[in-house]
This record gives sequence, C-alpha cells and structure tokens, in this order.
Amino acid sequence: MAKQDSKPKIGESEKITINLGLIDLGQIDLLVQEGFYSNRTDLIRTAIRNQLGTHADVVKQTVARKSLVLGMQHYSRADLEAIQAAGQRLQIQVLGLASIASDVSVELALATIESIFVLGALHASTVVKTALAGRIH
Repeated sequence: MAKQDSKPKIGESEKITINLGLIDLGQIDLLVQEGFYSNRTDLIRTAIRNQLGTHADVVKQTVARKSLVLGMQHYSRADLEAIQAAGQRLQIQVLGLASIASDVSVELALATIESIFVLGALHASTVVKTALAGRIH
C-alpha cells in the first residue's frame, strides 16, 4: 500500500478505561510505591502483555484461520482508486489498526470497501465511518 504523511504510526496507542476494585487498585499502588513498576499504566500494560503472551498460539491460529492482517493496514486514496480501477472491492480484516486516509471521499470508500472487520481500532474520517457504518462488523 502507498505511504502517506497522514498515516498513523505503529507505536500509537488507543486509550481505554477500566474499572477496578479498591483492593486491586490498592495492590497496584503498593507495587508502584515499592518500585516494581513506574506507574499504574506500566503495571497494567505488563499484565496485559503477559496475558497476551500466554495466549499467543491461540491468537496466531485465529489470525491465520480468519485471514486477518496482523498489525497495521493503511489505505490511501491512491490505493482505493487503484482498487476501483481494477473493478475490485475490499473486505478489510485487521487485528490491530486499520486506517483510511483522510482524503478518501465517501463515494470512493463506498465504491471500494465491501466490509470492515477490525479487532483493535479503525481510523478514518467521521464522514467515511458514518457512510460505512452498515459495513463495519
């Protein structure tokens, strides 16, 4: 796929919110205070990575079975114009980040994107996301 300046960086992160019980939160704060972790976020990221590592084989098998792109997949306007010129339509399936360039028009997106399945995050303009809402699973 073509590179573009507005392309998201692979190191970007998505903010999430979680609710924790007071005892769990207190234990996290204790470990931070004792120097095991630099802050709450450091502990939570480490715990999540450890769990993902525990289930790495299942993730790999599922990615292969569902034909998912693992990581980041970016679609520029030129990419979609080439797909349109070839008379093709996309079925976007990504585990990670799927992004559609900000200069992609609603018309081009509708003409070239048949469906979108993303486990992670989808970055696209609000108007494109709205137009494709019925195709996002």
